[in-house]
Amino acid sequence: MTATTYQPGEIQGLIKINASKCKGCDACKQFCPTHAINGASGAVHSIDEDKCLSCGQCLINCPFSAIEETHSALETVIKKLADKNTTVVGIIAPAVRVAIGEEFGLGTGELVTGKLYGAMNQAGFKIFDCNFAADLTIMEEGSEFIHRLHANAKGEENAGALPQFTSCCPGWVRYLETRYPALLPNLSTAKSPQQMAGTVAKTYGAKVYQMQPENIFTVSVMPCTSKKLEASRPEFNSAWQYHQEHGANTPSYQDIDAVLTTREMAQLLKMLDIDLANTPEYQGDSLFSEYTGAGTIFGTTGGVMEAALRTAHKVLTGTEMAKLEFEPVRGLKGVKSASVSLFDTELNQNVTVNVAVVHDMGNNIEPVLRDVMAGTSPYHFIEVMNCAGGCVNGGGQPIEGKGSSWLGNI
Repeated sequence: MTATTYQPGEIQGLIKINASKCKGCDACKQFCPTHAINGASGAVHSIDEDKCLSCGQCLINCPFSAIEETHSALETVIKKLADKNTTVVGIIAPAVRVAIGEEFGLGTGELVTGKLYGAMNQAGFKIFDCNFAADLTIMEEGSEFIHRLHANAKGEENAGALPQFTSCCPGWVRYLETRYPALLPNLSTAKSPQQMAGTVAKTYGAKVYQMQPENIFTVSVMPCTSKKLEASRPEFNSAWQYHQEHGANTPSYQDIDAVLTTREMAQLLKMLDIDLANTPEYQGDSLFSEYTGAGTIFGTTGGVMEAALRTAHKVLTGTEMAKLEFEPVRGLKGVKSASVSLFDTELNQNVTVNVAVVHDMGNNIEPVLRDVMAGTSPYHFIEVMNCAGGCVNGGGQPIEGKGSSWLGNI
């Protein structure tokens, strides 16, 4: 391991343990996927920043509320909302809409998409549903997988490595970068929905909003603390690069300017005296509120794979899957696997695609990666999400008051 595992400009030390509150109970260690938490039982604990994925699983599972985030963009976002020369675009992740209602007294898991749109519109946001970008991601990721599959079947040079890994989860991407860099060629080159949304909002979106891209402030609302680290990665300034290539001359800006967790968005609405529970539903203000069911299921384990298989089936056979729900990749088993047999019209032959879905990464990923490293993996495509259950149980979601996340360690 090098002196630091971070690039210049990236957020470091996002998750910290408050020594004055820590009891040394070791509960956090059970949920850390990289064993980044140090300290003897009964003594104050600390986090090794270079091992930490910033996933926040320790934070939502600490029974003493002793683990905290060190970075919040809440005040900055409120100032931008009050700035008449800035268009603030709120990018809403799939898993947020089924959790934020809890912060306003609504039922656990209640779907509040229309109310959330309405509350954010009242606060001054333009609505950009991240499901729209998830649809873009799956078209890119699914097309990339089909290309790799065909190129490998034909024995072409530079065919791309198989199995292909999904690239949506920033905790998983950082895990692979720091622990298995030899497998980075297996990672899909597609950006996550968050980063696609930010790029689109400041390129095509600049025309939709009739606003200079440097005056668009993108705020993603995520169930995930690690998305803050992802947004700070220096390479994620594609919109700025695009505009520079087309004649602009402005200081560099990121595709995503700020990330708020589900908890922080609830806090923002309360600070602005907006009661989500009693807000009229709103349908959105542009095509960026349009999306498919495939984008919606990104928020749970197996969702990305199911969406990818729907896309691959349509492209390879020319027909939709007879039944869109692909149940073998659903559920909470740590590693799920399935095979799909279909007729590939380009190869003019029957093919069988083997897929796997991994979540609760710290407990389940190592055997899968060892097989890939040894060249014995039976899979062609593998979805990986760090958190147990997927994004819906992310480190930025409302904290269940009993001292553990609603799903817990499977």
